[in-house]
Amino acid sequence: MTQQAVTPVVRNVDPRHRYEILVAGERAGLTAYRDRGEQRVFFHTEIDDAYAGQGLASVLVEEALTDVRAAGKRIVPVCPYVAKFLKKHEEFADITDEVTPEIRQWLDAALAR
Repeated sequence: MTQQAVTPVVRNVDPRHRYEILVAGERAGLTAYRDRGEQRVFFHTEIDDAYAGQGLASVLVEEALTDVRAAGKRIVPVCPYVAKFLKKHEEFADITDEVTPEIRQWLDAALAR
């Protein structure tokens, strides 16, 4: 019997302010955000160790950013992984805003709840 590859699924869990990537129904990772007006500020991305090295972070972030575009929002890449991804994927440059000290200060306050 051959094992079939499982296609990962990305979903936006808006009440928890994150996108999750699922593999065979199990959460394999997430990218967290907060919304600031029309900006979606991404501040953290992680993939569980059990799923490392499978390219899931790239799939997760690409689908999350595609969803941001579809929602008519803009991207602010505070998360180092999202920032690195955007340098390689210029197709999102038109909806990407620079990370400023004001945004970092706002994010710190938003996460201090």
